[in-house]
Amino acid sequence: MAAPVSLQVEFGGGAELLFDGVKKHQVTLPCQPEPWDIRNLLKWIKQNLLKERPELFMQGDSVRPGILVLINDADWELMGELDYKLQDQDNVLFISTLHGG
Repeated sequence: MAAPVSLQVEFGGGAELLFDGVKKHQVTLPCQPEPWDIRNLLKWIKQNLLKERPELFMQGDSVRPGILVLINDADWELMGELDYKLQDQDNVLFISTLHGG
């Protein structure tokens, strides 16, 4: 059984508007049989933090194109994207690069 994982989850670039305008969330993910990865974190965020218009944040079981994901200030593409195994005290930042005009 994987231990609980404490993270800081941040939203920026307008993405925070989908989360009641709150940019920083200190979260503790509960124990589960497998280690937490970004794929599971996104499901958890959708169920627990996302307040409105999930289609603007997620597409399928990943983030929408145009949302930059940084894990401890590194691009998630370098970290394995959805398969990155979360570590205690990780910082996961979602930045929307989509702007209306």
